[in-house]
Amino acid sequence: MQKKVVIIGAGFAGLNAAKKLAREDVSITVLDKRNYHLFQPLLYQVAMAGLSPAEIATPIRSILSRNKNVKVILGEAKEIDLNKKEVRGGFGSLNYDYLLVSTGAEHSYFGNQEWEQHAPGLKTLEQATEIRRRVLFAYEQAEQETDQKKQKSLLTFVVVGGGPTGVELAGALGEISRFSLSKDFRHIDPRLSRIVLIEAGSRILSGFHKESSAHAMRDLEKLGVSVWTSTRVTSVTSEGVVMDKELLRASTVIWAAGVKPSLLNRQLGPMDSQGRLLVETNLSLKEHPEVFVAGDQIHFESNGKILAGQAPIAMQQGLHVAKNIKLLMSGHKTKPFEYFDKGQMATIGRSRAVVNIGKINFYGFFAWIVWLVVHIYFLIGFKNRFFVMYQWVWSYFSYRKGARLIVNKEWRQDNETEH
Repeated sequence: MQKKVVIIGAGFAGLNAAKKLAREDVSITVLDKRNYHLFQPLLYQVAMAGLSPAEIATPIRSILSRNKNVKVILGEAKEIDLNKKEVRGGFGSLNYDYLLVSTGAEHSYFGNQEWEQHAPGLKTLEQATEIRRRVLFAYEQAEQETDQKKQKSLLTFVVVGGGPTGVELAGALGEISRFSLSKDFRHIDPRLSRIVLIEAGSRILSGFHKESSAHAMRDLEKLGVSVWTSTRVTSVTSEGVVMDKELLRASTVIWAAGVKPSLLNRQLGPMDSQGRLLVETNLSLKEHPEVFVAGDQIHFESNGKILAGQAPIAMQQGLHVAKNIKLLMSGHKTKPFEYFDKGQMATIGRSRAVVNIGKINFYGFFAWIVWLVVHIYFLIGFKNRFFVMYQWVWSYFSYRKGARLIVNKEWRQDNETEH
């Protein structure tokens, strides 16, 4: 009888596992609450109006359409019954012989969830378009504002968190203010925008080599970004961010400071202090060897360090889970996961990046070319690769952003005023 595999989450781990297992005589069901696979490493480009959402997202059904033994369900898993081997949600219930849970993570406000309304994170397309709306709308409001104090606040942008996402957002903000928008307004000069990157640690890009961190900091400063390290945000309000008792007035605040794993972890087993699931060396649950967990939501150590929630890691884990499921189906023992570190990279603006590969560190234009090639290569679908490359080439030579659309969430109100 054909074995049933259920994969919850069509991110990098889930999608790679599904494509690998699709070659076997097995029935696969991929469950996701969205109908598309999102290329998260380029999500900041959508937030900064460099790319449109459709250029970094591909329908899951389209990706897996050639695999006849794969079924895709649009829905959210609400409950996992490990004893009955059943996944439940609004879609009904799914039985499995083998299960992969890879639902990712969302931003953590360290117990201050009320900050989210003032400082959206960047994990979804909805959040990216909301950040884009706030950034572009701030310039539009500043153009009309006559009060200099209010105008200064409107032209102040704060990014909280100095990891790769925060650095890339701050660099992109510096770039669009100095170049892309510099000639588009008549009463304000976008080049005078104040952009502040706040990091609680002693340096930005703490996971990178110290030399790379220092180089990234210098590149950000060249783009007009003020980098504040060893600075902890104690509150976020509608007026801006508070550090101890000091208020930095800013109309736009973006959160990139921390993440928390999926709430499904609570149903699966013991967790660490951050809510990440503790798994075996083969990525399975200790009491349920037929259940695997991968990606952002697990605590997994490699060479004495906990692996971060990054796309290359999730991809390798997804492929490894697929191999282990194949071993279990054939009656063999599973193998422990060993992460092959291919390095890490972050881009700072239009033609600057830092790359760490083992003990090799390089930066500048060549690093940016490497970053570009790697990200284009891993984009799902030829059409996406073509349009993203075209968009970047055009933006590089023209300094223009092609997706500068302000989309208001209150569409009902807009619709009513038209009639």
